[in-house]
Amino acid sequence: MLKVMHSAADPATPNSQWEDLIKLPNPNTVQWDNIKTQLDLVLLALETLTGIGSEAMLSAAVNLNLESRVPDRVALWRLRQSNPLRKGQGGRKKLDVEEARSLVLIICYLAKQHQELIRRAVGLLEQMAENNREPHQAALLGDYIDAFCNTYQERMEEDDQISTELLTHLALKLLVDLLFYSAPAGHRRLWLALIDSAKY
Repeated sequence: MLKVMHSAADPATPNSQWEDLIKLPNPNTVQWDNIKTQLDLVLLALETLTGIGSEAMLSAAVNLNLESRVPDRVALWRLRQSNPLRKGQGGRKKLDVEEARSLVLIICYLAKQHQELIRRAVGLLEQMAENNREPHQAALLGDYIDAFCNTYQERMEEDDQISTELLTHLALKLLVDLLFYSAPAGHRRLWLALIDSAKY
């Protein structure tokens, strides 16, 4: 009985997750810019919270059998440069649906790996809200917010038009989202959230 329960609890294989995403609706052409932006921002939140870099993302691609779609740093950089908000992103080919699915699986794989840290950060956020304290007064959240805001301003074109308050709000929203994406069906949640957010 325990063996059966254990095998049922095993994480889905990369292939079955890919099949899951294929069954979900595909975005239409109008939605793509928003989706490219969202994927890059979720990765930005993940890397500024956990300190991971492109090596961890490429390692995840290998573990998920996605190295043909994300083979090296240059390919990964190009995928992320497809975000229309990024500085100097002209000339980048459009992100295709398979590349978007690959990034979704990589994000959820890494979020799962760092689930404990994400949970701790979200728990702290809830505590601070209950005590009517500013999130940045907690060291973990303060470091994350600073890193997110600084990296966003370094990489994105609209850094002059966006306030620190708005960036902080975005960083914290993405942090809570990461908790959902670290769950077993996180890849489905993220894909559906991308399509949903792109409707507006």
